[in-house]
Amino acid sequence: MEVIKTAIEGLVIIEPRLFKDDRGYFFESFNQKEFEEKVCKTTFVQDNESKSTYGVIRGLHFQKPPYAQSKLVRVIKGAVLDVAVDIRKESPTFGQHVSVELTEENHRQFFIPKGFAHGFSVLSEEVVFQYKCDEFYHPECEGAIAWNDDDLKIDWQISLDKVLLSEKDSKHIQLKDIVSVFPFWEN
Repeated sequence: MEVIKTAIEGLVIIEPRLFKDDRGYFFESFNQKEFEEKVCKTTFVQDNESKSTYGVIRGLHFQKPPYAQSKLVRVIKGAVLDVAVDIRKESPTFGQHVSVELTEENHRQFFIPKGFAHGFSVLSEEVVFQYKCDEFYHPECEGAIAWNDDDLKIDWQISLDKVLLSEKDSKHIQLKDIVSVFPFWEN
């Protein structure tokens, strides 16, 4: 696997080594030893999968400490624009984000460490999205930032009239309000 650094420390894109022939392809989607050597030491404890249609935006989600999560995300079918926002209060890149297109053709994965909010927009007719988490889901620690936060200026690559949101995702707070809502927020 090849690890591609991004503009924000800790966020990396992973490109697997593909073996193609006339039957199709094969690749190793995850190898704990190689991941720890090239990215970081972590133990994933939960795998999740979602299916969505064009225009869906999910996010920007995170879990608060002490149950913050790192995620390794990828697309099985279709295409998304995947986005990670640095919400580590003391980070020099606080409030900045990285976007990467993940598709069934490029087989890329995106590693999002603890301290980031995460979301994606569906660019294809349909998408099957998978992700590994290094912490179990704790509903009492869930948090989120508005997908359309004016300060973040994320281009989701979907026209506003096509955006589809859950009721919950339509009501998230702005990044600048995160400390007042979560006064115990730490890195």
